[in-house]
Amino acid sequence: MFAYLEGKITHKSPSLLFIDVNGVGYEVHITLRTFDQIRHLEQVRLYTHLKVSEDGWTLFGFSDTYEKDTFRQLIGVNGVGAGTARMILSALSPSELERAIVSGQSNVLEKIKGIGAKTAQRIILELKGKLSVPATVAGSDNSAPVHNTNANDALIALMNLGINKSAAETALKKVKDGDQLPVEELVREAFRNL
Repeated sequence: MFAYLEGKITHKSPSLLFIDVNGVGYEVHITLRTFDQIRHLEQVRLYTHLKVSEDGWTLFGFSDTYEKDTFRQLIGVNGVGAGTARMILSALSPSELERAIVSGQSNVLEKIKGIGAKTAQRIILELKGKLSVPATVAGSDNSAPVHNTNANDALIALMNLGINKSAAETALKKVKDGDQLPVEELVREAFRNL
């Protein structure tokens, strides 16, 4: 229904944005990768996916079309909902996910909260050969600038992704040099400690 939204960010957290588009405020759920891409911007264009359910409408936003397409591929896998797909793309970049799928590394997927052995195998089976990272996206994963981060942003992101506060705090404390990492990487490392 919406291909993208472009407007001014009026609220920003590691998992949620409010975007003012000509006086209409949209609540947009984002991944940590998208947050890292737009964290210093005031104006943004996000490529969107609208999930309609009995509970209401939920809008997901992505910094590029490749992440959006990967999200859509993930939610097409039986047993993977929108929340789980967002969790996967917060823990792994699309290129990291593709490498795990191509090499059949289910253990990489099983480290993500909510992904068991059967779901990991199903993702690998159903998506093998369907994902391919454009060269520009693959290169951008390794060249993201490093910013001083706030552990509180990472804690909020983990809690918004469904992890209870005490477990998130414990996982964050185990991250070496956590104050030197960007929020996205800090959260990924915390996932490994859960």
